[in-house]
This record gives sequence, structure tokens and C-alpha cells, in this order.
Amino acid sequence: MRSRFDEQLVQLNNTLLEMGALIEHAINESTKALIAQDAESAHIIIEGDEEIDNKEREIESLCLKLLLHQQPVANDLRQISTALKMITDMERIGDHASDIAQLSVYLSTQPYINKLDHIQEMAKATTRMLRDTIDAFVKKDLQLAKSVILYDDVVDELYYAIKKGLISLVHEDVQNGEQAFDLMQIAKYYERIGDHAVNLAEWVIFSITGVHKNQRVL
Repeated sequence: MRSRFDEQLVQLNNTLLEMGALIEHAINESTKALIAQDAESAHIIIEGDEEIDNKEREIESLCLKLLLHQQPVANDLRQISTALKMITDMERIGDHASDIAQLSVYLSTQPYINKLDHIQEMAKATTRMLRDTIDAFVKKDLQLAKSVILYDDVVDELYYAIKKGLISLVHEDVQNGEQAFDLMQIAKYYERIGDHAVNLAEWVIFSITGVHKNQRVL
């Protein structure tokens, strides 16, 4: 019985990795579409969000089967409940990648008012946070999970740099206002992805320690 349970836990980890890979791909491709002003590629990312949603449902079903059909001990319960919490934030990250792609379609016919270097850096930073968090969950790496939370400062600094630059462009020419607002919204989506990655890391810490945000839960 325990051997079968362990096999299903491995399956759970592998499926989480698959969902993480899909989301990382969505972030990377939506960023490429934004930079290249490639509306066709952006549409592919928007349509691909359904695959991420399906993966969320697959993981949810697997977790419920583990809870109902097996006899998990405390450590197992933490791992399963953490997976259930994580997929909610992961699905929302996928939604934000789709949101970025949707704005990319709208911006694809406009010359950019500013270089998007900081936005590309935000994309790299947030995908790193996502990847490290899922690795930390699978490997039960407490220090890696904690490092993700600290790394969110990098994302926040990039966001404020983008905000400052766009405000300056609007002050120079009010006609920059509409696109500046759209680019600010895109930067905000990346910033939210970073926030969701922090949530993920906090749940990973719980899965290892039984403590969530300084409160012992299980």
C-alpha cells in the first residue's frame, strides 16, 4: 500500500513540474511576442491557457484521490495540501501570461515609446522564481524556497523603475499616456506573477516545516 502511495506522490511531483513548465513557457513566449510585436504568437499563448487549466484539474483530482483512497501521515498531508494550494497560484500565473499576450496583440501595431529592457528582465526574474519554487517543493529544499521570497525584491525594483520611466515619458508628451498605461499594466502583471511565486514559496516552506507565515498549521 505504501509503495503505491509513494508512486502516486512521485506522479504528483512530476505533474506539478509539467504544469510549471507549461507556465514558464507561456511567460517566455508571451514576452517574446510582446517584444517582437508578434500578434500571431500571442494568440497561440492565449489559446494555450486551457492546457494549463486542464493540468490544474488533473493535479487537483490526483490530490483528492490520494486523500480519499490512501492513509497519508502528517508529512504526506502537508505535501498534498501544499500541492492543492500551489496550483491555485500557478493557474493565476498562467492567466497573467495570457493577459500579457492579450495586451501584446493590442500593442502589436504600435511603435513602442520606450525600450522594453526592464520588462524582459522582469520576465526572466519571475520565471526563475517560479522554477525555483517548484524545484524547492519537489526537492524539499527549504533554503531555495526562502531565496525565492527574498528575490521578489528584484522584481519590485524593476517594476518601480518601469513605472518611473513611463511617468517621465508621459510628462514629456501626454500623447504617450495610453501606451504608457498599457505597458504599466503589463509590468504589473509580471509584478503579480512575482507575488504569486512568493505565495508558492511560502506554501513550500509549510510543506517542509508545517509552519505557514510563522503559524504552525500541521
